[in-house]
Amino acid sequence: MDCAADYLVAVGRSTADPMRWMKNWRKAANVIRSCHRLSRLAFLSADILRRTGSYVTIKIHDEDADADAAGTSKPAGAAPVEFSVAPDDNDFKGLVKEKRHDCFRRLGGGARIAAALASGAEAGIRGDEADVRRRREAFGANTHPRRKPKGFWRHVWDALSDVFLIVLLVCAAVSLGFGIKEHGLKDGWYDGVSIFLAVFLVAAVSAVSNHGQAKRFDRLASESDDIAVTVVRGGRRQEVSIFDVVVGDVVVLKIGDVVPADGVFLEGHALQVDESSMTGEPHPVHIDAEKSPFLVSGVKVIDGYGQMIVTAVGTDTTWGEMMSSITREKTEPTPLQERLEGLTSSIGKVGVAVAVLVFAVLTTRHFTGSTRDEQGKPLFDKQRVTFNTVFSALVGIFQQAVTIIVVAIPEGLPLAVTLTLAFSMKRMVKEHALVRTLSACETMGSVTTICTDKTGTLTLNQMKVTEFWVGTDRPKAVAAVNGGVVSLLCQGAALNTTGSVYKPDNVSPPEISGSPTEKALLSWAVTELGMDADALKRSCKVLHIEAFNSDKKRSGVLIRDNATGAVTAHWKGAAEMVLANCSAYVGTDGAARQLGGEQRRNLEKVISDMAAGSLRCIAFAYKQVDGEHTKIDDEDLTLLGFVGLKDPCRPEVRTAIEACTKAGVAVKMVTGDNVLTAHAIAKECGIISDNDRDGVVIEGHEFRAMSPEEQLEIVDRIRVMARSLPMDKLVLVQRLKQKCHVVAVTGDGTNDAPALKEADVGLSMGIQGTEVAKESSDIVIMNDNFDTVVTATRWGRCVFNNIQKFIQFQLTVNVAALIINFVSALTSGKMPLTTVQLLWVNLIMDTMGALALATDKPTKALMRRPPIGRTAPLISNAMWRNLAAQAAFQVAVLLALQYRGRDVFGVGEKANGTMIFNAFVLCQVFNEFNAREIERKNVFAGVLRNRMFLGIIAVTIAMQVVMVELLTRFAGTQRLGVAQWGVCVAIAAMSWPIGWAVKFIPVPDRPLHEIVATRKFF
Repeated sequence: MDCAADYLVAVGRSTADPMRWMKNWRKAANVIRSCHRLSRLAFLSADILRRTGSYVTIKIHDEDADADAAGTSKPAGAAPVEFSVAPDDNDFKGLVKEKRHDCFRRLGGGARIAAALASGAEAGIRGDEADVRRRREAFGANTHPRRKPKGFWRHVWDALSDVFLIVLLVCAAVSLGFGIKEHGLKDGWYDGVSIFLAVFLVAAVSAVSNHGQAKRFDRLASESDDIAVTVVRGGRRQEVSIFDVVVGDVVVLKIGDVVPADGVFLEGHALQVDESSMTGEPHPVHIDAEKSPFLVSGVKVIDGYGQMIVTAVGTDTTWGEMMSSITREKTEPTPLQERLEGLTSSIGKVGVAVAVLVFAVLTTRHFTGSTRDEQGKPLFDKQRVTFNTVFSALVGIFQQAVTIIVVAIPEGLPLAVTLTLAFSMKRMVKEHALVRTLSACETMGSVTTICTDKTGTLTLNQMKVTEFWVGTDRPKAVAAVNGGVVSLLCQGAALNTTGSVYKPDNVSPPEISGSPTEKALLSWAVTELGMDADALKRSCKVLHIEAFNSDKKRSGVLIRDNATGAVTAHWKGAAEMVLANCSAYVGTDGAARQLGGEQRRNLEKVISDMAAGSLRCIAFAYKQVDGEHTKIDDEDLTLLGFVGLKDPCRPEVRTAIEACTKAGVAVKMVTGDNVLTAHAIAKECGIISDNDRDGVVIEGHEFRAMSPEEQLEIVDRIRVMARSLPMDKLVLVQRLKQKCHVVAVTGDGTNDAPALKEADVGLSMGIQGTEVAKESSDIVIMNDNFDTVVTATRWGRCVFNNIQKFIQFQLTVNVAALIINFVSALTSGKMPLTTVQLLWVNLIMDTMGALALATDKPTKALMRRPPIGRTAPLISNAMWRNLAAQAAFQVAVLLALQYRGRDVFGVGEKANGTMIFNAFVLCQVFNEFNAREIERKNVFAGVLRNRMFLGIIAVTIAMQVVMVELLTRFAGTQRLGVAQWGVCVAIAAMSWPIGWAVKFIPVPDRPLHEIVATRKFF
């Protein structure tokens, strides 16, 4: 910069405040000093300051004057804006909901409505807190009333609605009545009240757990409903929550967006929406400023782009009104929950059968005088038979039989699934995966193939222009390129884009918004080409736009120069696609040349060299057009140049893909990029390796040309599909599923919706994904990172693994309890455990066990196993081995205590019964450690990191001590000495070496039921 340059300072017009003048001149002086210092450093770098003219204009903003002129942000104390539309105007409130064209015309169209709402297409609303608050108070918030969730007491009531618990409560009431009648109020209330308290304790613990999980699911549902909306406020684009949209907001709409509120069209091109969600009509609706200006909340943008002015929010919209009248649907059971319900039903039937046999045996033994008390006298005196004694005895026996059913039925299984799903969903959100469909948590554990996008998923999505070509030349600096070519490139970058460039002032760097590709191109045009986006928009009028989509892989714009009237068509997109429509190209001198065969091959080599270097190659082309047309001409174009964009691979993606390979999960890259770029990125990520000789890299058109049989034959060997269309991804998923693969698919575009829905698990991208893609998916990857997809797979396996742990633990208790009670009833006529004790065991087994085992985090070992099959049995052979060994040990020891405990330890019957109860409960506590690992011998690995597990164990032991030592009357126990406690702990501790030793016994991989079905018996 010339040090003698003139500096013209345009100062604000207001002179009322001398301090403001001083402040403004101080700003100017600082800028001038900075320019002088930079000019003295020019010899170090020519790029530090680019000379653009003989003088520099520095505008010192007078905030009040500018805000008054532009209608943008003012200080917090500024006077509030006035609306010319009354918030309670019914005509205005029903403008979009009732599609009132007469009211729309009377209000003067979209621009006049925006002005009436103190807004505008360029500046939007003022956007400060006071303005937004006032609009929300006047027109309402963009929310709708939600159904009040179940309260805690409703969950308690649901828990008490279990038919067997109701039967127990009836038995408790009868027991209470007979007890008071026989023994008086002072001594007769214990048995009945104890059962009441035990039942309510079980129900309360279950209700607390269910209430917590319900609140967590509601919170996650609210997070999935919270989407980002692009609005214009204070003259700049910004993203806000859909719940923060207010009347008067200017909303920017592009392909894949969901309209966040009711509004009318302001400006845009080729805007089409899908209103099928509201009207049921599948045909696209064209939106324009005259015939069809209304945009209803909830509809999806399927083509073009535009801006709308919000006229109604929340319950004043059609969507909000409809959602207010709909209660949230009850969550459907997941496939795993349905399978567990079947298992619960089968176990329950066995429990009922055992309870019926126990009831019959106990009744027979009691009334025949075979059942005796501690003194050896028969409990039933045949000489003194009364109704009360007979009825009381029957109620007591029936009560014990019902308790067996309560213990046998594994109510904890559904709770365990709910717990592990809720826990997994919460942890997955922290690891950037938002689950929208519960079943997806489970299905991810069975995934055998992941079809992933490239950009943003495998790469960092940080685009940067690293190469620039004009024709077959690669200029070292933009100064070497003809000014006319640079001017055309600036037009193509600034006007053929969905991004924007906002300059807050002359000193601050510009704020660039848009997709990563658009941001990279605009940033390059501003910094390298010296593009002034605002000046270009003022000098040219956009006549027509063809938005970019994944089918065409290019976008176009038709513009008219306001000064000369010349009409120019600009195209930008995938280099080989644009080059195919070019018949000429320009050189650095600006001269147009015919594109012959040799020149075309040279240009194709430039593209292939860029692609081989893992660069995304974008071409710019133009054409002078005679007159205005409704369709942009894309034939006989003149090529302006190429730019190469570098998007580095994510540093963690190679490790993640290696983890998938070890876990038996195949990764296939499906991308719209050039095949050479795709091949280079796939090799860098580890999808393709030198050792993989069967792997195939294919282009979409080649795959489409194959017959279904040929596609099925090759689909397993495909590693990369380049230049693919969304329908190619859909067909690929269908073929993989036909070959019995469980397929997960990532997608970000509107056209990816069919493939996302077709896949077993659809994974949409939270940053680059459109709202249509997110709605079609099961899981939203909030950071667009492939490593998060692998994390979701790990959590899916963890869900199934946690459920298997709990099933193994619960079935061990079920089998042991049923056998012990049945054998005892058959041989002695008495059950070793009372009703209250059995309910306490049920509490440990169901709720406490579910909390302890269903909240384990995934381990690295999970990703060293093959995927879980769709129809894999819930109880594996290893689980049968483990539970059979533990159940046999518990039955043998406890029956030995039942028959020989009094003689061996020299204790009475009540103390012996307490030791049986104590040893049985402690066996379950020790067995919870064994249940943590189904196949690994080290059951203590990572136990110190699971605070929930350790907390549940500590609480269980503490409560057991209270039950035995303090609540003796309630639990029917007798205090034990230190030696007796030591015996109980020693017995229970034996389960650890037994659990370790039994894992040395090999088991076949083939499911047990298949082995039994194919075995021939003679």
